[in-house]
Amino acid sequence: MKKFWIIIVILALAAGGLWLCSDWHMQSDDQSEEVPEVAQGIDTVPMLVTHIQQCAKLYTTEYRVHKIITHEDALRLKGSLLKKDFNIKMPLGDRKIAIPMDAKLKAYIDFSDFSEKNIEREGECITIVLPDPKVTMTSSKVDQKNIRQYVALTRSDFSDAEMTSYQEQGRAAIIADIPKMGILEKAQQNAAKVLVPMLTELGYKEQNITIAFRKQYNSNDIVRMIEEL
Repeated sequence: MKKFWIIIVILALAAGGLWLCSDWHMQSDDQSEEVPEVAQGIDTVPMLVTHIQQCAKLYTTEYRVHKIITHEDALRLKGSLLKKDFNIKMPLGDRKIAIPMDAKLKAYIDFSDFSEKNIEREGECITIVLPDPKVTMTSSKVDQKNIRQYVALTRSDFSDAEMTSYQEQGRAAIIADIPKMGILEKAQQNAAKVLVPMLTELGYKEQNITIAFRKQYNSNDIVRMIEEL
């Protein structure tokens, strides 16, 4: 009987030891699960530069311009009589012409040389400094069917050289009007529509993203940006 109770005590101690060991392992596993996983910081700038460079030439906006070039001249008699100068418009000596022109303008930003120099970061805020935009007059043509002209009987018709000269004046007038069209502001807005989603995918908050040009361009700057094909 005494041996029987000794065996029972030994078995009870062994069972208790196994329970304590199992409980220790469970606590150890629970503690390991509670240890937070440390997020490793990733430098997103090289990745961002690569993505933006892949945009190459980003055509941001297109304008179709219609302009009517007008010219008017009159045959005048000029001279001097009795020491008095005179300048008299001759009857039936008028010439008038209206030349309609259509031109297509495109603005684009070339990202092929984009680099980390174009990126400014301060804390969670990021600024993308866009390369200088370019404006291209991709086409211009005269609406030959709708040219209107009046030539008096005493005058000769407009020559080919005169017509070419008026067309060149029309192109120059369209180019001079480009700074008033807001084409650069539109280019900046459309570039933002492409770049902001790219940045948010990399973890930046939209309110912390700024898309900007390097400066405020004046009319002379914009004229230098124009490329004629």
